[in-house]
Amino acid sequence: MKKNIQHTESFLKGLTTLTGLPYKKVRQYAKENNPFNILEHPHIMEPNEKQLEKIGLLNEFIASYNLLKIYESEKKITLNSSTVSGQYFLALLGGMKDKERFMVAFLDNGNNLIETKTMSEGSVGQAVVYPREVLKYAIACDCRAIILAHNHPGGSTNFSPEDRALTQRFVDIFHPLEIKVLDHIVVGGTRYSSMAENGEIPHQCVSKANYEVIALGETAVEENRDSFQYTQSF
Repeated sequence: MKKNIQHTESFLKGLTTLTGLPYKKVRQYAKENNPFNILEHPHIMEPNEKQLEKIGLLNEFIASYNLLKIYESEKKITLNSSTVSGQYFLALLGGMKDKERFMVAFLDNGNNLIETKTMSEGSVGQAVVYPREVLKYAIACDCRAIILAHNHPGGSTNFSPEDRALTQRFVDIFHPLEIKVLDHIVVGGTRYSSMAENGEIPHQCVSKANYEVIALGETAVEENRDSFQYTQSF
């Protein structure tokens, strides 16, 4: 009940700010009536011409938002398995041989994609990663999980010691904030590998959060060239 009152109060304050209607008049009406009537039947508040115009624009905005939300829900990208994540980043990073690129997917609590951001681009053999920048974007979009990804221009899909150290660094930063590091995908040519699928993704902190710059580089190693497929979910 208390939360209902708080939400109603917040709605009324927002309504008066956006429309210019007197707060006392709006609040008095809402004591005995449905506050949504103010938007659906604005003339009950006897608005002036400018206020009526603002209410009309607000209604148009709400209608557009609701329609767009329905449309977007049908096109929503959900990265809920290593296979889906690998294929997603393969589409973004596959065949990139001129530079090493580090990307992060920011997800909500249903593993739906909020945003994918290229956090660093480097040379053929190395990229520099700034953990503070990743943290800044994670907080800005209020994400609940992240997936790390980068390419190896040389074609290797093996995780280097630097790749593993970087992953642990991000777990050390995000685990205390209750933001999960779900996976780290490495793309090499037309193939990819998943740290989660390999059972190598860390889940606990091993040291305090360290925000120093990270140098991420490819280690040339021999590897199995067979295609890499899997279906494990997070």
